[in-house]
Amino acid sequence: MKKTTLLLSAVAALAMSEAALAQDRVVNVYNWSDYIDDTILADFTKETGIKIVYDVFDSNEILETKLLAGSTGYDIVVPTGTFLARQITAGVFQKIDKSKLPNIANMDPAIMERLQKYDPGNEHGVNYMWGTTGIGYNVDKVAERLGADYKVNTWDMLFKPEIAAKLADCGIYMLDTADEVVPAALNYLGLDPDSNSPDDLAKAEELLLSVRPSIRKFHSSEYINALANGDICVALGWSGDVLQARDRAAEANQGVKVEYAIPKEGALMWFDSFAIPADAKNVAEAHEFLNYMMRPDVIAKASNYVYYANGNSASKPQLNEDVIGDTAIYPDEETVNRLYTTSPKDQRTQRLLTRLWTKVVTGQ
Repeated sequence: MKKTTLLLSAVAALAMSEAALAQDRVVNVYNWSDYIDDTILADFTKETGIKIVYDVFDSNEILETKLLAGSTGYDIVVPTGTFLARQITAGVFQKIDKSKLPNIANMDPAIMERLQKYDPGNEHGVNYMWGTTGIGYNVDKVAERLGADYKVNTWDMLFKPEIAAKLADCGIYMLDTADEVVPAALNYLGLDPDSNSPDDLAKAEELLLSVRPSIRKFHSSEYINALANGDICVALGWSGDVLQARDRAAEANQGVKVEYAIPKEGALMWFDSFAIPADAKNVAEAHEFLNYMMRPDVIAKASNYVYYANGNSASKPQLNEDVIGDTAIYPDEETVNRLYTTSPKDQRTQRLLTRLWTKVVTGQ
């Protein structure tokens, strides 16, 4: 009787221990702000039992500082292409185990091919979203200052001093990242947006300093609410963020109308990918999260929420029409042909960019 009782107690203890272990499963995710539908996280935990600890950042530089310092405490992070490339070189990521990712078959081969510029063989990353860097604007405030017939699909809005000066009173924000703003300036000048030439970078610096007096703030997330609330009239920002601002403004119903334009001169096409840090503690759970996010219904739900294109072909039939049918999100072929990508910078060029950007942001 005692043996039976002891055996039952042992079985019960083992079951409780296994339940506790299952309950303790966790994946720590570090992603961009305003970049997922929270119900996706809740559904993942409900389906798998894996708890998600979810933190956010608003610049690649912040993420990179944590990664290079080591011991991030994260199992999934979301760098942009050029940062992913140099971080792979720095050895901060581990290779993904594709045998644990059956849903990788859903990924768009064309997007995966483009990503090989940053991640040869797609060994370290899985695309989450992609988009463009362009112009978000308040329709009425811009029309008041530039005229109702002014064509807004041009970098003149931000890079032509006399135009920017007309918009300064209602507020211009720019992303706080040299890696995206400087290529836009180079492209506007008719130079290679991927140039590493010190002379070219000096010309970009001169252009940016010429419009600096008209820039109210450099920030990589505050412009969403600033546009939506009507606090500013123009932002150099990411496509999906501007479209989120557009929808927030419409929901508030305060008469603020926000739109997004891909400049006719060309714009940056960027890619954000999931990656697993080399020091990740919950690797199995990280792979489960990646595989879950590659389910067509899940990633479609994410795109429908954040208004960004994703790199998952199988999700397209489940995208809302205001996403898949919006050329600001999924541009037509002619527009795609005007988009450019940039490469990781060598240390010398990166130092030049950092000094340039500090000078532009401080205005000194």
